[in-house]
Amino acid sequence: MMHSIIFAGFGGQGVMLMGQVLAQAAMNEGKHTTWFPSYGPEMRGGTANCTVVVSDEPVASPVVDTPLEVVAMNIPSLLKFEPKLKKDGYLFINTSVIDRKPQRNDVKVIEIPANDIAEKLGNVKVANMVVLGAFVYTTKCTEVDSLIEAMKYKLSAKNSEIIELNVKAIFEGVKHVGG
Repeated sequence: MMHSIIFAGFGGQGVMLMGQVLAQAAMNEGKHTTWFPSYGPEMRGGTANCTVVVSDEPVASPVVDTPLEVVAMNIPSLLKFEPKLKKDGYLFINTSVIDRKPQRNDVKVIEIPANDIAEKLGNVKVANMVVLGAFVYTTKCTEVDSLIEAMKYKLSAKNSEIIELNVKAIFEGVKHVGG
């Protein structure tokens, strides 16, 4: 199985970290993976997205024109990437920020009020991990445990309270989609 994912949002929403953590989790499981970042002209506050490919086979190219999965953290990301999504693909939308319905009816839409869930946990900055937990649980791209280990590795320089909060956020995302 090959997953081709685009994580997209505003700079500062943690979309690059989402991709890095997922790629790390896939590597930890012995899968082939690539992570390919793309920034808008401004770093923080500008548009940012990254492409992640996870596969059981070697990955030929990190570039993805028609992803199987799209995570849209804001409206510009939804508008840009929804049309590119493969038929029967997954579209994850952060309904805390996106107040419109997707246009397509040939894809599976997963709505996650990520910012609202993160605020209840005490820090809106973990909205990205809420979505990532929901994403991994839904797509089975990696195991949730691998995701948590990868997040701990990526955030190892941070303090333990931040790591614990991110673990809780991942589990809240899993819970939101039925886990």
